[in-house]
Amino acid sequence: MPTRTLTTSAIFTAAVTLTPAEPQHFDVAYDATTQPCPWPKAYGGDLVAQAAAAAMRSVVDGKTLHSMHSYFLRPADIGAVVRYEVELLRDGRGYSTRQVRGYQNGKPVYVCLANFAAGEHGGTFAAELAADIPAPESLPSSADYLAARTGGTMTDESKAYWCAGRSFDMRHVPGPVYLTVDGERTPHQAVWVKPFDPLRPVAGLTDAQRDIAALAYVCDYTILEPVLRVLDLPWARPGLTTASLDHAMWFHRPGPVGDWLLYVQEAVAADDGRGLGYGRFYDLERRHVATVLQEGMIRAS
Repeated sequence: MPTRTLTTSAIFTAAVTLTPAEPQHFDVAYDATTQPCPWPKAYGGDLVAQAAAAAMRSVVDGKTLHSMHSYFLRPADIGAVVRYEVELLRDGRGYSTRQVRGYQNGKPVYVCLANFAAGEHGGTFAAELAADIPAPESLPSSADYLAARTGGTMTDESKAYWCAGRSFDMRHVPGPVYLTVDGERTPHQAVWVKPFDPLRPVAGLTDAQRDIAALAYVCDYTILEPVLRVLDLPWARPGLTTASLDHAMWFHRPGPVGDWLLYVQEAVAADDGRGLGYGRFYDLERRHVATVLQEGMIRAS
């Protein structure tokens, strides 16, 4: 299947556009379509963002999604419909909880619990951004970096995808891990992320909910890279296979997803074919917006 190479937010918008469907298992159901990518199976961030959108559309009393805890059960097919069934587990005065299951070809491929909060006063604290990171404008885009590079298992299709097929501009510090591990083999990195153009309205979601879905969507692209970096495993290494296993995300405060966000990441552990990555999103005012933990399969033959 050819990969679209639009340098716009259209791919993200298409991913989180849901169609109401007839529920078969739970209370509410939506259909969504996974987006093209040059790998054998669909991008995991599609499933996280689609489930977040489905859960948010089922909460109508103004509460805000503050956490998601997910498992990826089976690989999802690319460019195919996933049915998201939402179970309304609890609607309380301060908090609401949803279970979301994604089904494809009659089998569950994804499951998550999502929690929502009304919000209340309780004091404020945020982890500080300790390091000084080069400004995104001073760093090469993926397209600039890959313009004259070849090697490994990179094809024209995967190059186009890394350059422009993910709706977001991504700029690495110290450098990307596409073809080689640029920079030291340290267990940490940072990635500036920004939509190629302003995020578009998404039917059924407020702009604030769309921005939460955008964070859920973009977080999965690079969260395992600190593990790959410390193991000296670039994406284009022949024989490398990765897959998302489980995922947790917390949304601490609203952030302007339309501008640059700094995604600070580190490797927590790697063994037995699995790696755990930890990440924090900061806005340009150095406010801590969201936190991510993800474990993934890392198989290097």
